[in-house]
Amino acid sequence: MALALCLQVLCSLCGWLSLYISFCHLNKHRSYEWSCRLVTFTHGVLSIGLSAYIGFIDGPWPFTHPGSPNTPLQVHVLCLTLGYFIFDLGWCVYFQSEGALMLAHHTLSILGIIMALVLGESGTEVNAVLFGSELTNPLLQMRWFLRETGHYHSFTGDVVDFLFVALFTGVRIGVGARLLFCEMVSPTPKWFVKAGGVAMYAVSWCFMFSIWRFAWRKSIKKYHAWRSRRSEERQLKHNGHLKIH
Repeated sequence: MALALCLQVLCSLCGWLSLYISFCHLNKHRSYEWSCRLVTFTHGVLSIGLSAYIGFIDGPWPFTHPGSPNTPLQVHVLCLTLGYFIFDLGWCVYFQSEGALMLAHHTLSILGIIMALVLGESGTEVNAVLFGSELTNPLLQMRWFLRETGHYHSFTGDVVDFLFVALFTGVRIGVGARLLFCEMVSPTPKWFVKAGGVAMYAVSWCFMFSIWRFAWRKSIKKYHAWRSRRSEERQLKHNGHLKIH
């Protein structure tokens, strides 16, 4: 069983690495980070779909059955995701592209998935955490691509930022708090699984503080720009021309 899991993870790692190499060849005029973020976007979309199917259709429901035995589908998805996180953590460390918080997030994710695979249980709530964590990932990558291509300061960029902040706050913080509560009050999960859940939720709050600061600064900037435009429109209406400074 352990050998089969290791082979699945190894195949996953090789698959993500091969996809990254393919993107690098297809986008030779772009940076390595561009190709890595394409891999991240691909994993985000794929993991959202798979984890949503597991949580909402295949089951069991994570809010009522935390600590339940892993299903075969959960094991496959966790192995697929574990291979990705190993690839991405290695890339981040090699290129030194991320700070300590993101490295801590990846490390906790890897340890959490390994723990669920070794125990043969708690894949239900780990899969739910995967869904909540990856739900905002494609938006984050879209934001980066918009900035790189010079289209960030647009209506599309504003929509992406709004959806990212709203989903992160509502799902990772709001729904995440409910999931953590269900995990803590249930007698089934192991104590160290619960401790891992607390650590992951704490990391989410650290991200949340940074996101809220960004959202506040952008809102203030947008407000001042709106006030400036209103002032110029009033001046044009009263004087028939704009005042030249």
